[in-house]
Amino acid sequence: MSDTNSEHQRAHVLISGDVQGVFFRDSARQQAARLGLAGWARNLPDGRVEAVFEGPADSVRQAVEWCGAGPDNARVEDVSKQDEDAEGLAGFEVR
Repeated sequence: MSDTNSEHQRAHVLISGDVQGVFFRDSARQQAARLGLAGWARNLPDGRVEAVFEGPADSVRQAVEWCGAGPDNARVEDVSKQDEDAEGLAGFEVR
C-alpha cells in the first residue's frame, strides 16, 4: 500500500560544524548514489554545507541521518532540515 504523495520526498539540509574541507560534499554524493537519491550539495560562505536530497522517503530519511555524522573527518554540530516539494531532480551534483 503506497500513497503517491509520500513516495518521493525532498529534504533541504543545512549542516554546521567542521564540515568543509573534509570531503563532505563528495561523501554526500556517494551516499545519495548508494540510496538512489537525486539532489546537490555545496559549501556556503559561512562554513556550513547546504544539501538537497530527493527521492523515496525512507532513503531521504537515511541521507539526513547520515548528515548528522558525515564523513570520518567531519565534526557535525548541527543539522537543520526543511521538507520541501520534490522537483523531480535527476542525479546528484557537487556544486
